[in-house]
Amino acid sequence: MDFVAGCIGGAAGVLVGHPFDTVKVRLQVQSVDKPLYRGTFHCFQSIIRQESVFGLYKGIGSPMMGLTFINAIVFGVQGNAMRMLGHDTPTNQFLAGAAAGTIQCVICCPMELAKTRLQMQGTGEKKSSRKMYKNSLDCLVRIYNREGLRGVNRGMVTTLIRETPGFGVYFLAYDVLTRSLGCEPNDRYMIPKLMFAGGMAGIASWLSTYPVDVIKSRLQADGMGGVNQYSSIADCVRQSVRREGYMVFTRGLTSTLLRAFPVNAATFATVTLILMYARGTEAGPQDCEVAQPSHHAQIQQQAQPSSL
Repeated sequence: MDFVAGCIGGAAGVLVGHPFDTVKVRLQVQSVDKPLYRGTFHCFQSIIRQESVFGLYKGIGSPMMGLTFINAIVFGVQGNAMRMLGHDTPTNQFLAGAAAGTIQCVICCPMELAKTRLQMQGTGEKKSSRKMYKNSLDCLVRIYNREGLRGVNRGMVTTLIRETPGFGVYFLAYDVLTRSLGCEPNDRYMIPKLMFAGGMAGIASWLSTYPVDVIKSRLQADGMGGVNQYSSIADCVRQSVRREGYMVFTRGLTSTLLRAFPVNAATFATVTLILMYARGTEAGPQDCEVAQPSHHAQIQQQAQPSSL
């Protein structure tokens, strides 16, 4: 039931947050010489006006497809890591989260590659006259046929650099916040507290690794027109800083933070409500309270969102 709840909770998070993610990617990748968007809200308005509201959901199939596998990896690795470490401490929460973040990159990297390519496809067009990719699966198949396994895993190193500390910070922040806020079995504000803790943990995680995400998006979008602009991670960093300054590493940050809170809050709320409904009102709050490892260590495998 934990696995099912996690999957549904993650799906709720994707539905809530994907429009913000589309805006983030567009802002991160747009040309500095001919920018299409002046900022986060202008990007939202432009996409809706030029591509309809469905333009905000371009590429959503990829994260939905990878959701089940990512949840399985994150829950399994994090839980086993905590058992191996033995003691439920904030440091171990960080280490277990980092381990989970590292392993799930196997699925996360190709998934985000397809998502990024589809989000950039047909920019500014309501109905693209010539689509390069039909859907997420077609995107990955075409990339594999053209570039092989290395092409499908484009951006893997930057994904690892982002996800390993990112998940560690996430689990650590969530653990610290739930301990501080308290979540007693009869607390009428238990769910809002969990939502707040999840949302703030997501924000903390993104802030800790956001510059790496900018480079990852640029590398994964590179080559869509048939020409590769960057030869390596270092080359991408050099070119980006030289042309746009160090502020390039904050491109799309506003939409990312706007996305981080509702995505993680929606995920936690959904997981919690499903578990409460499935196990009864008495068992549910206890499961939720497990978010405070000092009281109930089980929650670390139950209410963690599948994706930052």
